[in-house]
Amino acid sequence: MRILSVNVGQPREDLGGYGIPTGHDKRPVECIRVSDPGPRTPDGPRSSGVEGDFVGDRRNHGGTDKAVYAVGREDLDLWGERLGMTLGAGWMGENLTTVGRDLNACVVGERWRIGDVLLQVSVPRIPCRTFQRVVGRPGWIKEFTQAGGAGTYLRVLQPGLLEPGMSVEVVEVPAHGVTMREAFWARTTRPDLANRVLTAADFLASDLREKLEARVTTDLS
Repeated sequence: MRILSVNVGQPREDLGGYGIPTGHDKRPVECIRVSDPGPRTPDGPRSSGVEGDFVGDRRNHGGTDKAVYAVGREDLDLWGERLGMTLGAGWMGENLTTVGRDLNACVVGERWRIGDVLLQVSVPRIPCRTFQRVVGRPGWIKEFTQAGGAGTYLRVLQPGLLEPGMSVEVVEVPAHGVTMREAFWARTTRPDLANRVLTAADFLASDLREKLEARVTTDLS
């Protein structure tokens, strides 16, 4: 696996009806510097883990567990086929466009070494109204969710500089084996997967863990 493109978003008009600017439409740049932005807060001064990357909705994006967003070129090509268009790097709002691996098959909590940078697979990306408006396709959120091709958010364990062409080495994979696709479906349309995904509880973001625990409790009641 290697990095094809690194992408940064600038504030643009919101298309999702939230009434705040969005940084969804990201564009390739020469390099990015990544670091842990700290816990997500509504008005924290640094919400993204990528220097210079704009995050409008700070309640749902940014912070330690969503510091960097990665999508495989393979997924962009798949969605491009379905939509009948060529999708450029950053189209899904990703900071890293990679090639050489299905990112939806990544194991929750696995670690990537990229030069001096150490990243950790954390939580799935959940599609929102802004994404729906950007695509402009009826039923897009349902179609996107059923396919389970959302890529992955990453924590920054060691900061540094990333640029296109850098190799991505998977240096640690937890034994639980829970994939990002399973975590995505458990959070969205497959509550039956909640128990399975909770076997990775030590690596899950607290808000995702709490939502899945609530699903299990509801099913037992």
